[in-house]
Amino acid sequence: MNRRPLAMLSMLALMQGCNPVDETQPDALVEAPATVEQQVAVSGFAELHHHMFAEEAFSGGWFHGSHTGTMVSCDGGEPESDHARVRMDLSNMLNLCPNSGALDLSGVPVLNSMFGVGGAVASEFIGKIEGTEGDTGLHLGRKQVNTQWPRWDTIAHQQAFEGSLRQAHLGGLSLVTVSLVSNGFLCSALPYQNLKRPCDEMTDVEVQIQMAKDFDARTSWAEIALSPAHARQIIASGKLAMVLSIEVSKLFGTKDWRSELNRFYNLGVRSIQPVHQLDNRFGGAALHNAIFQAAQFLENCHIDTDCGVTGPGFTLGFDVDANCRNVKGLTAEGKALVQELMAKGMLIDLAHMSERSVEDTVALTRGNTYYPVYISHGHFREVMSPDLAANEKTTPASVIRYVRQSGGIFGLRTAHDETRDYTRTPIANNCQGSTRSFAQAYEFGRQGLKVPMAFGADLNGFIQQTRPRFGSYGACSAGFKAEADAQAAQQRVSGPPRLGTDFDQYGLAHVGLLPDLLRDLKQLGANTTGLEGSSETFLRMWERAQSTRTGMADAAADIDTSGVAAYVPKATREAQYPQICGKAYAPNSKVLGDTCRFNEECVSAKCTSLDCGNITGSCICDGDNDCGAQQYCGWGLNTGTCQNKKAKGALCSNNNECLSNNCRWTYTCG
Repeated sequence: MNRRPLAMLSMLALMQGCNPVDETQPDALVEAPATVEQQVAVSGFAELHHHMFAEEAFSGGWFHGSHTGTMVSCDGGEPESDHARVRMDLSNMLNLCPNSGALDLSGVPVLNSMFGVGGAVASEFIGKIEGTEGDTGLHLGRKQVNTQWPRWDTIAHQQAFEGSLRQAHLGGLSLVTVSLVSNGFLCSALPYQNLKRPCDEMTDVEVQIQMAKDFDARTSWAEIALSPAHARQIIASGKLAMVLSIEVSKLFGTKDWRSELNRFYNLGVRSIQPVHQLDNRFGGAALHNAIFQAAQFLENCHIDTDCGVTGPGFTLGFDVDANCRNVKGLTAEGKALVQELMAKGMLIDLAHMSERSVEDTVALTRGNTYYPVYISHGHFREVMSPDLAANEKTTPASVIRYVRQSGGIFGLRTAHDETRDYTRTPIANNCQGSTRSFAQAYEFGRQGLKVPMAFGADLNGFIQQTRPRFGSYGACSAGFKAEADAQAAQQRVSGPPRLGTDFDQYGLAHVGLLPDLLRDLKQLGANTTGLEGSSETFLRMWERAQSTRTGMADAAADIDTSGVAAYVPKATREAQYPQICGKAYAPNSKVLGDTCRFNEECVSAKCTSLDCGNITGSCICDGDNDCGAQQYCGWGLNTGTCQNKKAKGALCSNNNECLSNNCRWTYTCG
């Protein structure tokens, strides 16, 4: 493709402080030739939600590490760090609303830490979900690249490095939807000195578009796709097809949206999420995170008491009904936007839409002979744990029916979340948050919902990813330590072995490990045929959007949501484990070298912990029977560690130290 310099975006990359924004429109991407003929089915799998250039989201003030160059270690989030922390004075933000004094956030830990205690505490809290050490705030233990990050629980360090994307492409990834993302509230919460420019979501999007073009221009193995035929051509030539999408709450800002839509179309954007985290001029958003409920409150100072989504008896910002669902659907502008997207043959992404916005959108697309809709990243509501299933952002079977009828596709989140057992798969759900629990959701989607699926990983998306089944970095978790330990121990003695890659230890740490997730899913016993060919499914959806349709693509009359096991509460499960010092533990779940709290957790029955497990230790040997046949349990400086037995002539003190089992009177092995 021919390219010319983009004056505006070059200027934006240099913008600092409050310099005026140049309204000059950048040159458009040249449209792909319309004469490219459809070829045979393309190979490879698709990732439908990838934030490759999110280092420039939030005015560039959050992530460490570039998508290009070399991944380098960071400073560990020290006080003057330029990443992974929010401002110290966030409590002042709530004062923008005169009714904020009536708020009691003590029962909402994440908001209480942000607005009640202060930014320093919030920075530490944000990344520390159950079972993780977190990589926000002061993260000195997480600063070394390739040893401590990236890993599955990374939310502030690069997971979309171009070398990793190349690795994924070589492993079968043939199409990726690159989501150009930002959020004004998150930007406003960051330290001022960390921001590269004033907070503006659409400015961030334009900077990321330029980065995508630059990447395209200098990369021989990837190219921005401007039509389904063009994408087929790209993939057929052995390259990765990149589809540009926009995911922001302040879509098109306050400008005329029609002219802005045309401008961004000319810049290469082919997919749009009409809403993101907050209600906007186009429609209502699905509630799912207390942080964004606070952000919505700062937009309108509304406190709703119809349902307690945020805290006991109240919901911040959003107007909800008695079922905790956003009452806002598409606005008049939103309906006009959907009509224009269909007129242009663009892709409509329902992700983050309120249920009423989804219904309004589907009504419009049905009226246009079932124009296709898709969900780039989501969870299947019926198979998730009750806490997550109560979340409006999860996708119910009724919406999946719409997606199927339209000929769309679903991007399944590669999450660390707890799932219920799907009894129609032989895959044991005995490592929560790992590929095993992902398999429950995947097989429910494949066998029960029968919806075409691709990955919807959301890497660099401020969320955590699939946990490892092995290793010491958060292997397995159902929300409490004893079960996580017991499940991790199960992986060592039963089921498929390690893959022999970083995925074993670090989980879905970066985009390059998506092929490994697919391999592990397959070796567990999942039928991955549809997933492996998901690029073709995506392109057929795109082609359907641009062709003459005669009606629904699929009646979707065979959806079956049965087969999902009843959920057993965590407290009930935890009560089944023995306790020491009031703490549940999994007996004999730790091997030599593992972190432990009590002797009883170790297979060797010896742990170096102190203070009733409050100071953790390591499992060590306390006898030769804890070691291998050619080893003995050391003493002195080597106390508690297994040592290799010694050859003839080596110094020894006891018979058990020698391969010959004979330590002579000369203190040498015989």
